[in-house]
Amino acid sequence: MTNNKRIGLYPGTFDPITFGHIDIIKRGAKLVDHLILGISTNPSKTPMFSLEERVATVKRETAFITEKLGVSIEVRPFDTLLITFAEEVKATAIIRGLRAVSDFEYEFQMTAMNYKLNPKIETVFLMADPSLQAIASRLVKEIAIFNGDISAFVPAPVKAEVMNKLNK
Repeated sequence: MTNNKRIGLYPGTFDPITFGHIDIIKRGAKLVDHLILGISTNPSKTPMFSLEERVATVKRETAFITEKLGVSIEVRPFDTLLITFAEEVKATAIIRGLRAVSDFEYEFQMTAMNYKLNPKIETVFLMADPSLQAIASRLVKEIAIFNGDISAFVPAPVKAEVMNKLNK
């Protein structure tokens, strides 16, 4: 007997998790039976938060999705190629959020490479909610560094954690 469970993987650094991420998580979870949030270590990025902190924050900030929507979500760190992690967790789809044309260009290349590595795993793109399209973790951190208000971009506990990291 084969297992036809649709497992989705939404990868990211989530440094920090934003309302944009949460929107894609809620919408992506509706498309699969189980959604894994893969928290990556990206050697080309210098995160504000440790991997352990990001995992804990993502778990906390997405718990309501499981509770209110009855959706199966799991948060897991990974430090391998995305496609390798997708194979490990038996993902049938990689879910990616798109904000702008520049996102598409990068994601288009990544999807082609992943397809060459494993054509059995599909990539699904979700367009960001128009009200959330400008949100990027990198910009949230920059706004916070220069004493701007980030409460429109991240949940209150995340804002507090960012400000604490910056000693503000």
